[in-house]
Amino acid sequence: WRVGERIPIAPDLAAQLGVSRNTVREAVRVLAFSGLLEVRQGDGTYVRSAVDASGMAHDLSRATLREHLEVRAMLEVEAARLAAQRRTPEDLERIQAALALRGERAERRRKEVFIEHDLAFHRAVVEAAHNPALAKMYAFFARAVRSTVKATMELDDLPEPDYDAHAAVCDAIARRDAQAAVAASHDLLQPILDALDPVAPSRG
Repeated sequence: WRVGERIPIAPDLAAQLGVSRNTVREAVRVLAFSGLLEVRQGDGTYVRSAVDASGMAHDLSRATLREHLEVRAMLEVEAARLAAQRRTPEDLERIQAALALRGERAERRRKEVFIEHDLAFHRAVVEAAHNPALAKMYAFFARAVRSTVKATMELDDLPEPDYDAHAAVCDAIARRDAQAAVAASHDLLQPILDALDPVAPSRG
């Protein structure tokens, strides 16, 4: 079926494919979760995309820590720039609340809890950019982001972005200073990238 076209109902699909209705329903659920189908309650199921992105998750899992961080930096720097330009008072409140919840890393908190608080801050910045495509891309990449945060925390020789580095991003967004937001967001991850491979920037 073409993009935008409604697919047959489950009983018809089951008959055409020679499988049970439960199998069809499970397949539709998985394809909808993957973004290939869109289920509209009371209207039917439509083809949303002809591109299967499931292989991308596998490719991401094989990327190096530096590659993850480079992509993360691209997304978060642009999100910070847009957030500084477009954030609402409510967006700023969410960013500030997430920053306060994140705080400094405290040993009494489980590592997993701290990681979720850290990601909540970055998601708040991305949401403040008011770019649905960027938000969806970041949500898709969230698992890789989570793994990079955990990896940097487990490696003692890597500098961990502290509270002040995150606060600088928040402050720039609060001032609606897009240039400062870009610089602060860049500075958040660049020390880790430099520590992973100090000579990488000069390679040509």
